[in-house]
Amino acid sequence: MNIKTLILIIINSLIAFVIVVLAFSSYKEFSNVLNDRILQQLNSIKTLKKNQIEHLIKSELEKFETTDLYTQNIDSTQLKLSDSIKKMNGIHDFTPYHVDKKTTIGFISNSLGGTTIKVLDYTKIKKILLERTGMGNSGESYLVGKDFRMRSQSRFYPNTTPYTLSAKTEGVSNALKGINGKGVFKDYRGVNVYSVYSLLEIPNLKMVILSEIDVDEVTMPLNKLKKRLVVLTLAIFLLAVMLSLFLTRIIANPIKNMQKSLRIMAEGDYNQTNEFIKNSNEIKEMFDALANLKVSLQGAVKFSDDIGKMNLNTDYQLKSSNDHLGKSLLAMRDKLIEFRNNEENNRIKSKRILVNSLENERRRLSRELHDGVGPYLTSLKHYIENKVDNELKKIEMKKIVDDTISEIRLMSNALMPASIDDFGIGIALTNFIESLKKATSVSIVFEDLTYQDNSKITNHQAINIFRICQELINNSLKHSNAKKIRITLSEFDDFISFFILIMVLVLILALLN
Repeated sequence: MNIKTLILIIINSLIAFVIVVLAFSSYKEFSNVLNDRILQQLNSIKTLKKNQIEHLIKSELEKFETTDLYTQNIDSTQLKLSDSIKKMNGIHDFTPYHVDKKTTIGFISNSLGGTTIKVLDYTKIKKILLERTGMGNSGESYLVGKDFRMRSQSRFYPNTTPYTLSAKTEGVSNALKGINGKGVFKDYRGVNVYSVYSLLEIPNLKMVILSEIDVDEVTMPLNKLKKRLVVLTLAIFLLAVMLSLFLTRIIANPIKNMQKSLRIMAEGDYNQTNEFIKNSNEIKEMFDALANLKVSLQGAVKFSDDIGKMNLNTDYQLKSSNDHLGKSLLAMRDKLIEFRNNEENNRIKSKRILVNSLENERRRLSRELHDGVGPYLTSLKHYIENKVDNELKKIEMKKIVDDTISEIRLMSNALMPASIDDFGIGIALTNFIESLKKATSVSIVFEDLTYQDNSKITNHQAINIFRICQELINNSLKHSNAKKIRITLSEFDDFISFFILIMVLVLILALLN
């Protein structure tokens, strides 16, 4: 697919999308406004009729209760009321008790003079409900009882007794639950309508009043608007196609020049591109961007080459906040640094584990020599003293045993002096150096400046200090011809100072001519 066709498809697709979105949103907005207006108007009509009916019934009840003008005006052959109903004062829906199921609303009053029953003139309610100002051709207001039966005449079924019509709709169900509201749903005819509903606020008279109008009547202007929008959309789309054809020529020609320039540059000839660059400033800017990209890639390649050689101290400057390649390379360098640091830490940790294992083994061997072999030699010494009669042999054997005990003690202290755990590094080094003094002629002076109480030197640090001192003294005695060694161990609040001074006697021979 060439660039011209691609631009045409993209531009026209975007234009078509924008037109469709605008048309749909306009239609939707108009539809929402229309729905709100219709429901508001129906709510006003319903509220007016509700107030009129409530006022009518309450005023008729007030007259019935406060005057003696009303007498029993019911036909007992048409209205079959039970005795329990007759004993209940107030307003009642007598429709279910009417022989012909005609809508009948009445009043009952019980007094010393007897029971008085008055039936409200239904034509007054009918007149209120049939007033259809502002309700179009399909609008109507009607009453429904708690048994989901109609209580007012349907304008669509004028010859049908209202009670025979069932109106178990969403609006009636909600209203009987005490929920006043509005919406779009099917009415008692099965036709989609805009409806508002509420319960009459009259004690002992549970009836729902609804005001409705058919959706088809309301949406007629919307359907006309929809047709106009379709025609307008097609006209705008055709105009957009013509304009896009013109625009693609302006856009595609510089891009073709760019294509020719890149082809010549790909062949290695960078001197014949000026004639194409002159055709468009935008193409020149593209070549500048391409040169910058080349420089950026060269820097990235050099940086990645340094990383490959594990030269992790090299740095790379990001070209911008969107330099994802540079960010990735820096992240890779940081990961390598982290990996190298982890390797170093693991190596140090492994050495530490090895040293700790050696120290533990030395501690075990020292304990074995001290607690195992030592008692046996002591027992042997007592045995010689008590069992050997020859004094010369006894003296000789005791000397051998004492030398062996001394050697074992030296070995035990060299492996792990028990005084480290019991008395600390200062006492341990003191004992170690005192034992060395007996075996060497070198003057060794140790100054212990550690805290005797509440020392902060850990057991691990004490062992390390002991090993360092032990190795330094042994090397000095073996290799330096030292004449005097001075050691100072000082403890401070936040650090430890270990100082060793080795003094060597040097003989200088001067050759004189």
